[in-house]
Amino acid sequence: MATLENKIDFVMFFEAIGANVNGDPLNGNMPRTDYDGYGEVSDVCIKRKMRNRMQDLGYPIFVQANDRIVDNLKSLEERFGATFDKKVSDDKVYSMSCEKWMDVRSFGQVMTFQSRSIGIRGPVSIAIAKSLSPIDVISMQITRSTNGMKAKEGASRSSDTMGTKHFVEFGVYKIKGSINPYFAEKTGFTTEDADVIKNALKSLFVNDASSARPDGSMDVKQLYWFTHPSKLGVASSAKVHDLVEISMIDENNKPVKYNDYLIKLKEEKLAILKQKGLQVEIIEGV
Repeated sequence: MATLENKIDFVMFFEAIGANVNGDPLNGNMPRTDYDGYGEVSDVCIKRKMRNRMQDLGYPIFVQANDRIVDNLKSLEERFGATFDKKVSDDKVYSMSCEKWMDVRSFGQVMTFQSRSIGIRGPVSIAIAKSLSPIDVISMQITRSTNGMKAKEGASRSSDTMGTKHFVEFGVYKIKGSINPYFAEKTGFTTEDADVIKNALKSLFVNDASSARPDGSMDVKQLYWFTHPSKLGVASSAKVHDLVEISMIDENNKPVKYNDYLIKLKEEKLAILKQKGLQVEIIEGV
């Protein structure tokens, strides 16, 4: 398999309807928002979902979610210790980790086990996702409909357990990222691995349903995949990401569906970069 030789940039849009996109544990698990009311999704959350998709596609993962552990190793330290002994050199740990685990080869990892500290810098970088417009967060009080404990003497039932469920009424979020071939050379990240990243992004919410994100409440709409003709690329990632233009169909009405936004490429600027060898692929979500 050939190591990746071409810089890649990508922009992806997904829709959330009645879902807690990324709860903030420091704020009662309410969906994350910035100070202006725009929804946010942490890069850590996005990478977690991508790791799950990699795992679904059959690739070994180092950072396995607790409910997705497949090797009976309950911590990263155990997984590291089951693979490496203390006599293995740091360079060998670096190369073997990248070769063995798809997520390490892609995102990198800091190995702080067995009194070591080995930093692996991965080629795939992803920014915090932001909603295109401010979002409305709905909070719903919930109660238990059956007795959780035996009712006290003289009472017909135990006291209800109260709780609160938060969700985004509607939002369209934008994810930006890139794949750096210089770092790919160091981790052994290949062109085939780049296809895995592409497949993980376009199917990000497959097999991801939960009570906070019911099936169908999260939907990848479009993925813009830009491939440069060289390692250095024909433009910065910021300029390539900016090729995707976003506007409102009706500025006077609140957006309630994906098609209320007009999302398109800046054709004139794209044409200039295409002459330099930039290729773009527009992919529908799964």
